[in-house]
Amino acid sequence: MAQINRVVTLGEFIIQNQNAFPYATGELSALLSSLRLAAKVVNAEINKAGLVDDIMGKVGTENVQGEEQQKLDVYANKIFIDALEARHLVCGIASEEEDSYVSFEKEVNNNGKYIILIDPLDGSSNIDVNVSVGTIFSIYRRVSKVGTPAEMQDFLQAGNQQVAAGYVIYGSSTMIVYTIGDGVNGFTFDPTIGVFYLSHPDIKIPAQGSIYSVNEGNYPYFKPAIQNYLKFCKEDTPNDIRPYSSRYIGSMVSDIHRNMLKGGIYMYPATKKNPNGKLRLLYECNPMAFIIENAGGQANDGDERILDIQPTKLHQRVPFYAGSLDMMAELKEFING
Repeated sequence: MAQINRVVTLGEFIIQNQNAFPYATGELSALLSSLRLAAKVVNAEINKAGLVDDIMGKVGTENVQGEEQQKLDVYANKIFIDALEARHLVCGIASEEEDSYVSFEKEVNNNGKYIILIDPLDGSSNIDVNVSVGTIFSIYRRVSKVGTPAEMQDFLQAGNQQVAAGYVIYGSSTMIVYTIGDGVNGFTFDPTIGVFYLSHPDIKIPAQGSIYSVNEGNYPYFKPAIQNYLKFCKEDTPNDIRPYSSRYIGSMVSDIHRNMLKGGIYMYPATKKNPNGKLRLLYECNPMAFIIENAGGQANDGDERILDIQPTKLHQRVPFYAGSLDMMAELKEFING
């Protein structure tokens, strides 16, 4: 009889590979389990969009970045905060949807060795038109004294201090993709039994891709070097794979997930309106850069490696370029002149 290959679940994979984690292995497993549970709850709610009126549309308030909050932004934010607080392993959380970090009030949480930074629902404005959205998360060891409340210094760590990072993509299928610094693996959700299965082991970004992802509506406001690179992407070269294909969804998780699997470059440059960039260093760029580098790609702000940038504030913004090594090298030539 032919042998049947048994599919590995996310929970089993975490346990099997927890020895790769340099700190407390059981704690990492519990943390990822909390994120997995919250992702299931958010996924169920997202799948109701269009059927239940009270989860669609805007709340009528703005977050600290001046962006209008969607109802699902607020909902997802609460779900993740509650799930992480309940495990008592996290002393605090910083969210894109919160003005400041949240230091959990229960004394037992003060003994938590970790902090979490999270974008609860990236691309939420696309919910109404049925476009894929996602969650991005980042895990750090706290630097303040265990047994005391979380402090600002715990959250203002460079990305190279991350111990784990990942994203959830809610699309035609729901996936969790994460790394603990030794490779990247993806797990697809089976809604019939409520389990994530290993579907994309050891993800590697192709060194050369044929996709570039950027909001070309901002082209007039890009620096000349970026404009010239985009012209290069569109050139018809018989002895080359150009012109590259332009693919831009407008949901960072979705755009980067596609490029991770197929090869490509994602760009969110500085503009005249946003000279420091628009994406958040702590909630979006650092975790995505950690994932991309562990998959064999590269991420920078046009000059400095993203993971080496020292944050100075919670909602700091930076330009962001990430993707296949060869395409990142091409971009660098244009930026350096």
